[in-house]
Amino acid sequence: MTDELTPRQAAQELGVTVRTVQRWIASGRLPARRVGARVRVSRSSLASVAEAGPLALLSRPIRSLLIANRGEIATRIARTARRMGIRAVGVHAADERSPDGVDDAHPIGSYLDGDELLAVARRSGADAVHPGYGFLAENPAFADAVTQAGLAWVGPPASAILAMGDKAAARREAAAGGVPTVPGYDGEVQDDASLRAAAERIGYPLLVKPSAGGGGKGMRVVGDAGSLTEALAAARREASRAFGDDRLILERYLAGSRHVEIQVLFDQHGSGVHLGERDCSAQRRNQKIVEESPAPAVSRDLRERMGGAALAVASAVGYANAGTVEMLLTDAGDFFFLEMNTRLQVEHPVTEGVTGRDLVEDQLRIAAGESLAALGLDRPPTFHGHAIEARLYAEEPEAGFLPATGRIERLRWPDGVRIDTGVRQGDEVSDRYDPMLAKLIAHGATRHEALERLGAALDATAVLGVRTNLRFLRWLLRQPAMRDGEMRTDTIADMDVPAPPVVEERHWQAAAALALRGGTAPWSDGWRLNASPTVRLRVGEDERTVALNGAGSDEVVPAVAAGEAFHVHVDGQSHEFRIATPPTVEEAVRHAAAQAGGGSAALTAPMPGRVISVRKAAGSAVEAHQPIVVIEAMKMEHAVAAPIDGVLVSLHVAEGQQVQRGDLLGEVAQSTP
Repeated sequence: MTDELTPRQAAQELGVTVRTVQRWIASGRLPARRVGARVRVSRSSLASVAEAGPLALLSRPIRSLLIANRGEIATRIARTARRMGIRAVGVHAADERSPDGVDDAHPIGSYLDGDELLAVARRSGADAVHPGYGFLAENPAFADAVTQAGLAWVGPPASAILAMGDKAAARREAAAGGVPTVPGYDGEVQDDASLRAAAERIGYPLLVKPSAGGGGKGMRVVGDAGSLTEALAAARREASRAFGDDRLILERYLAGSRHVEIQVLFDQHGSGVHLGERDCSAQRRNQKIVEESPAPAVSRDLRERMGGAALAVASAVGYANAGTVEMLLTDAGDFFFLEMNTRLQVEHPVTEGVTGRDLVEDQLRIAAGESLAALGLDRPPTFHGHAIEARLYAEEPEAGFLPATGRIERLRWPDGVRIDTGVRQGDEVSDRYDPMLAKLIAHGATRHEALERLGAALDATAVLGVRTNLRFLRWLLRQPAMRDGEMRTDTIADMDVPAPPVVEERHWQAAAALALRGGTAPWSDGWRLNASPTVRLRVGEDERTVALNGAGSDEVVPAVAAGEAFHVHVDGQSHEFRIATPPTVEEAVRHAAAQAGGGSAALTAPMPGRVISVRKAAGSAVEAHQPIVVIEAMKMEHAVAAPIDGVLVSLHVAEGQQVQRGDLLGEVAQSTP
């Protein structure tokens, strides 16, 4: 009798399913070896299992957890781990502080270095790894390395991550299981000619998106054939930088659809349950900004049909732990599979709000081998009330939602709602990571009540020192489409984003009070004989002399001084005031040209980032709206275009150069008739 068995033979001897044996092998809990492309299990390794019972393989208490992530998700995972009596081990970059709430923290060189993270796990005595989301959370090689190292992986098997991580293969898997998919192209042939032919078959408008990864990176809506070639090139560049894989998918763009996703949980015994849906239709730049549960347009019957489809997709790849199946929903009630995220989602708190569950605790208990029945999920959960979440980003909505950087000089959070954040006052917001600063989550007995609570919480929030989308969120929650539950994936793109806030007298007064109290410039003391002190200030392009009238109290307008800058809260947005100084010769010449009818136009960086492409050389003729410089930040591209027809008379940047917001990139002189 041979000592080596196939997974099927091992399953027969143990009296369990083949899928269960495959999970044990994938998690490293049942020793196995590879013989070519096949896996073999020794009969001797089954003896101890038979004595203790198969469930012994699934019993593995977690005492020390490495959180292989940063920011708000690291803090959030640590909170649950410590409540469960699990030691939380954190990591941080050398120039960052350690995450809040961890018991132990270790500096690392990169959140993408799996070997370094495993070394930290071994050094710290961790017996499990939670990847959070982003970075290596959906990296099958890292998941496999964790289990091969004998640690519990708080997530699905590497095989399931691999199967769903390839969006093209996931589409085919869903279609094979009878789950509808958006009409499109997910083939292996990737040359431009083949993709153009596929686009003609699909029809315009269509969506170009990477086969690997997610988060909106690399996605492009293409309205006609003339725009396809450039969209393909840009999508490939972003996909390659973000995911190391430039393969693309084409899908018909379903205008006016809703983005609805189903939260699923599977234990390691093969049982699965869905925890309802979330509506994530409120998006900008293909990224979510407001999420809620339950979805306004989903009935009880539709919830069960979508939930059943989600469970079928996950079950087909041997799923375990928490995951999310994302779908598009039309007004006719038809839904289509988009992709599966094999990790905890950013928006998981709204599901926790309506189910009363802690999904991180569920993840940890499943990773330790507990069944859904042990978690109280042997029957579908009940839902209570409504929950809605808003993501607070460091970005500028008035500039196309481009990311922003800076130091958080002041931070004020509201009471009465849940705040998930990883930032503190004094932290530096860089362009190295995702710009999300925090999530504000409100729960109410009704949707209206939840919206009111979230709106009040946003009104009470203040962030100074870095631009954010706070003002935009306040405005969005009061729009009819949001109030009536009629948001679609393209609603925000079709909205007229509110103009920048008006700087009022009280804001000038707040800045003047700070400047006169602590200004360092020699002309900032503002003293005048028998008159109120004055100071000349500048904010953006506006400049004026301000006579202090005593209305600059922080109780009237939140404001803070930071060196020679004075940050003032202007209708939900942080504005930077400075002592006005005499203009440079270059500024004076440019101002004179503008006053004379605009002989030239400056090209300035709209965001901090790296120049990845310079499309024109100095001296070249350019046309209005023609891209001149392409800047990359957060692995996404933004083209700086010529504002007028003319000649590129100067160029101040080169490919690979780092730039800051407002840096002069070049100058276009208007062509003479």
